[in-house]
Amino acid sequence: MASSENITVARDQMSFSTAGIFLLALATVAAGWFFIDGLDALLLAWQTPEYSHGPLIPVLSALMFLRELKQYPPQDGPVRDRWPGVAVIALAFTFGALGKLAQVDDIVAYATIIWVGGIILVTMGWSRGWHFWPSVLHLVYMLPLPATLYYKVSIWLQMVSSEIGVGILKLLSVPVFLEGNIIDLGVMRLHVAEACSGLRYLFPIMSFSYIFAVLYRGPKWHKAVLLLAAVPITVFMNSVRIAVAGIIANVYGIEWLEGFTHFFEGWVIFIICIVLLFALARLMLLLHPGRPSLADALDLDTSNLLSQAGRLRLIRPSGAMVAVVVLGFAALAAWQLVPQDRGQLVQRSAFAMFPTELGAWRQRGPEERLTPDIAKALGADDYRQVTMMRDAATPVVGLFMAFYHDQSKGGIHSPEICLPSSGWEIAKLERVDIAPRLGVDSQFMLNRAIIQKGEARMMVYYWFQQGERRVAWDVAAKFYLLADGIRSGQTDGGIVRLTTQMGSEEAEESAEARLLEMTREVIAPLPKFMPEG
Repeated sequence: MASSENITVARDQMSFSTAGIFLLALATVAAGWFFIDGLDALLLAWQTPEYSHGPLIPVLSALMFLRELKQYPPQDGPVRDRWPGVAVIALAFTFGALGKLAQVDDIVAYATIIWVGGIILVTMGWSRGWHFWPSVLHLVYMLPLPATLYYKVSIWLQMVSSEIGVGILKLLSVPVFLEGNIIDLGVMRLHVAEACSGLRYLFPIMSFSYIFAVLYRGPKWHKAVLLLAAVPITVFMNSVRIAVAGIIANVYGIEWLEGFTHFFEGWVIFIICIVLLFALARLMLLLHPGRPSLADALDLDTSNLLSQAGRLRLIRPSGAMVAVVVLGFAALAAWQLVPQDRGQLVQRSAFAMFPTELGAWRQRGPEERLTPDIAKALGADDYRQVTMMRDAATPVVGLFMAFYHDQSKGGIHSPEICLPSSGWEIAKLERVDIAPRLGVDSQFMLNRAIIQKGEARMMVYYWFQQGERRVAWDVAAKFYLLADGIRSGQTDGGIVRLTTQMGSEEAEESAEARLLEMTREVIAPLPKFMPEG
């Protein structure tokens, strides 16, 4: 009799196990299908050098999760607090839907991480599940940065690395001059491009330092130092690499740099950064109350991870898990009801048709074309760059316009980022409303900048055109892009930039008068080329 009861209990447990795994599989399939755009964006980003470490992040996060799981043995009895996880998953689908509406796949990828956190809370309950936040948060390191933030960070790292690298060269008595991120060695000029910003080292090193901080057993401020150390270590090593490149180019010639760059852009820099991180940890242990060894301070126990993975069979079916499955397939069904023709291509005239005469101003010479590499970096669907002149006594005004049918996959690069990288220093930058001076009723926000390179000075006007809005702040432009994408599916937009040379003794008011006059002339025909509707 007892044997028969044991067989029945075992059969019921196996049935529960099969049902729980089946529900988890259904929930995962539904979520993967819904978040597929974000997953595709991840795979595409992982093909770039900066994010080539991405495929390792989920593996490392899974190992961290299994390691943490050892601290929490299987629960006896039912799990009572699963429903907060359902709320988190609902938030993930909402966030993902907004990303799909805005056609920004990166947002969909971010939502996937929220879903992962939610499914852990559903399977383990809130009281246990929230303890696993370190392994879930680590998944953030597999995601690409938003484009605006990426370029700001990249340019900042370029400038800092260039400054330090040139400083090292000067200490070694190498004649050198820095102009923006262009290193002038006299006989040659080295351009510190985006590939030299250090981002390809920074992201994997930050991931490693995060794991390092989690595994470190010591005061929290020690953990914070180890976590934040990735940035200065990466900047320092990138500066050293730039300095060594300068020495090689100065002594042996620029043709030797290609082999050096390929050698140092791989594992060499990464390994040196890791060694420096370990050295920092060893130094921190001197301040540790117990003075433990580095092996004792790091929790590197990886035993029994496979047995922890086997606990997947202990997942039991529940109303919360059923709700997660229903939410997933409901989100998929709801998305099928969204019109697929949202955000149709706007009708506009090509910039080639833009007037060559604007009031008293006329185009000087033919339209100027960008070099292929700059045009590729710009990524615009249409652009126009010309020089406008009024008379021989008046300084000319440069007019640049670019238009994008779809900005959701990158879009406009702010001159605030591009100008310093080409050697121009921004001496003054302010966002102003020039509507009263133009005599227009609606607000007209733009950026007014004074830039200089050596003794040369220029005044710059530029703004981002988002439909009928004229936006000065690039972050605000991205916000309106998201809002328009969610509301109507429209993600087009562009940028207008006006520049004029300033005389050595010329007052700002004089240069600005030219830009105001040109702005007034440009905005009249502009709606045909940058539709406002």
